[in-house]
Amino acid sequence: MKYVFVTGGVVSGLGKGVVTASIAKLFQFRKLNVDVIKMDPYLNVDPGTLNPIEHGEVYVCEDVWEFEPALGYRFRIAEVDQDFGTYERFLDKNMHPSNNITSGQVYLSVILKERIGEYLGKTIQVIPHITSEIKKRIRAVAQRSKPDVLLIEVGGTVGDIEAMPFLEAIRQLRLEEGIGNTALVHVTLIPFLETIGQFKTKPTQHSVKVLQSSGLQPDIIIGRTKSELTQDVREKIGLFCNVPVEAVISDPDLDVIYKLPLHFESQGLGDHLCRILQLDVRCNENALIEWQEIVNLYTSIRGEVTVLMPGKYTLIHDSYISINMALDHAGAFNRVKVRRIYLDTELYDKDSKKFYELLESADGILLTPGFGSRGVEGMVETARYALKNDKPFLGICFGCQLLFIAFAREVLRLKEASSTEIDPETQHPVVDLLPEQRVEKFLGGTMRIGSHPVRVLKDTILYNIYGSEIIHERFRHRYHINPKYVKLAEQNGLKASATDLGGEVVNAIEVVDKTWIIGVQFHPEFKSRPHKPSPIYYSFVRELVKRKSIEDSRR
Repeated sequence: MKYVFVTGGVVSGLGKGVVTASIAKLFQFRKLNVDVIKMDPYLNVDPGTLNPIEHGEVYVCEDVWEFEPALGYRFRIAEVDQDFGTYERFLDKNMHPSNNITSGQVYLSVILKERIGEYLGKTIQVIPHITSEIKKRIRAVAQRSKPDVLLIEVGGTVGDIEAMPFLEAIRQLRLEEGIGNTALVHVTLIPFLETIGQFKTKPTQHSVKVLQSSGLQPDIIIGRTKSELTQDVREKIGLFCNVPVEAVISDPDLDVIYKLPLHFESQGLGDHLCRILQLDVRCNENALIEWQEIVNLYTSIRGEVTVLMPGKYTLIHDSYISINMALDHAGAFNRVKVRRIYLDTELYDKDSKKFYELLESADGILLTPGFGSRGVEGMVETARYALKNDKPFLGICFGCQLLFIAFAREVLRLKEASSTEIDPETQHPVVDLLPEQRVEKFLGGTMRIGSHPVRVLKDTILYNIYGSEIIHERFRHRYHINPKYVKLAEQNGLKASATDLGGEVVNAIEVVDKTWIIGVQFHPEFKSRPHKPSPIYYSFVRELVKRKSIEDSRR
């Protein structure tokens, strides 16, 4: 078993996830089996209860993991860090939720084990108990998936107090595994000062010193930059950070993120890692060509469509990273660039004129997921606008529920229609808690999560899109469309186009007399891949392209 550890320095948000996925791709180019772990230092058990504005998107895995921190205690986990979406898209493999190791999981395991008497007579300390639990979790992933190379990304920035036990565990693992079995990659910001026209290496030098003070010497330094590193800068970093110059790798801004593995390969990173890990393998040219062909799809664009994305978390675009990627995938296969306009739906109450101008300017509307009442009326209004103007519309999860609310108010004339999540006293709870959710007392890990089978009804747009009566998609919700109102809606032009296998949970709706207005309770973006776009995202973008070409011909 070979291990590659990836740490970050200077600032957070450098794109370590993309770097880690790209390095894993280099091993895939060499026909090696890989797996990836993300270690997150925050004390949450999983990111499921975190606000997307603070942390970014919550990604949902295919599987649900029964996390048992100690005998008699169980927690369901399928919600993981957004970097897992990057791993899945680059590597085209489903990641397991147990690959996301958080401080919360580690400390919870140790504390509960102490309470049930597993450490009788012992004083519980960070070393060895916390670090041993971290190593145990890493080795459990290695034992379960048995990859040739296991990559471990450490979240946050070197120097963060929360990350110290993880760095210490890595130091111990490197010592235990021995020379030739581990490699340490440090990703760091190398700023370029426009005023003097120079890259500045001092932040990187300080970051590496912090790493060295933890007993860790990086084997490779990847410099995150606006443009390519010059040779003299690489030499300076190598000299002051104690790595050979060929181990200083440039990671500049790229127009297409899927270019990064090719960029790393062109700098010899794959071969250099193989030398460190004593792997006698060569890059497979066919695998390299296949990836290049995927990249070519994203660089041979012939047009543009605009998608308006109304939502609650538009302050940080990472809140919708999987949706953004799914739109990019669908755009590439339709040979168009998908330009996104993010609309904070609280604008509806602040500047309605601008709000409607944005609605009119877009080729289509994608109503985003979310929770809670803030900004909801603006979101409902975007769905109502689409209904009145036959604007191509895709509602995802919460967006699907709000489409049904808009339909109930606009078409069924149930003016007080709402969700009990938004208005618990509403006269018309057209969206309500799932029956099994009524007994749940805790909010963490208790939603309907993970992959579920979906029954798609024939003679629907959705069936034409998927071409199958049974599909599998990923879910993350507590509320659903109230089946008591579905029959009335179906008598007035709406169709429940998908349900669960028992026909009790509505999984998709579409408006019969409109061209393309669909809502899905599931999250199809989580299964979209750069070489295989989500069918529904592809169809949505195709509809926008078709509409735009018709409009252009009329002009």
